[in-house]
Amino acid sequence: MNGQNRKDVKPGLEVYIILKKDQRTGNKTRGTVKDLLTNSSFHPHGIKVRLTDGQVGRVCEIIG
Repeated sequence: MNGQNRKDVKPGLEVYIILKKDQRTGNKTRGTVKDLLTNSSFHPHGIKVRLTDGQVGRVCEIIG
């Protein structure tokens, strides 16, 4: 599943995100969602989240 729909992303899910600094390279960071930062129900680049370790990025893939 991709992370473009807000209803699919919930706190506690394991996800891959792309950090702002990694947008050009596409490097993915794995982590657990703590907060959802995007208010709209859909975003073409992925829903912006904060991970439990404090990193912020857009969800590119939902693991579970």
